[in-house]
Amino acid sequence: MVRLLIVDDHDILRYGLRALMRGHGTIEVVGEADCVEAAVRQAQALSPDVVLMDARLGDGSGVDACREILAANPAIRVLFFSAFSDEDTVLMALMAGAAGHVAKDLQLDSLFAAITAVARGETVFDPRVREHVVASIGRAAAGLRRAETEAERLSPQEERVMELVVQGKTNKQIASQLSLSDKTVKNYLSNVFQKLGVGRRVQAAQLFDQQRRGIRR
Repeated sequence: MVRLLIVDDHDILRYGLRALMRGHGTIEVVGEADCVEAAVRQAQALSPDVVLMDARLGDGSGVDACREILAANPAIRVLFFSAFSDEDTVLMALMAGAAGHVAKDLQLDSLFAAITAVARGETVFDPRVREHVVASIGRAAAGLRRAETEAERLSPQEERVMELVVQGKTNKQIASQLSLSDKTVKNYLSNVFQKLGVGRRVQAAQLFDQQRRGIRR
């Protein structure tokens, strides 16, 4: 049996998923959560095989919840189940360590298959966004090579800003945490985009995260 934790801030959706899972002989719903705090707490208490995670929760991001859950227990597999299947959402899920991302309009049999595949250790992503994600990763790799030159290294403050971007923080949250104005944060991000050769926030976050991991290795 695959032990499943459902994380979504819509009561009706959680209830419906639990009811549907009862008809599937190899998946057991062991718990539910409706916010980041509850998801982390339930994951630690229940140690499910798979967490079916919404990308946007009432008190924050499913990406934050994913990161915290995996930091405490790397054996848990997180499958994002979201109405937001855009490239940015999928990339952020990947960066948080998720094992997959599928859309909420997925056919029921395909959802069952995705959950069991992730539980087996496989990686599952919606084919509608796979090509875009692969292309973005390729662009990030090229950008990483550019960013490794001495002249394009980030300043300490730019690195602090990007650390918070990777964590999924908004400009307002970053400004508050670093005691900066919103405009100053935007200026720092603009400089980072130029240095890394990207035009979007998620691409900069992905590139910075890859660069940071490379340095740690």
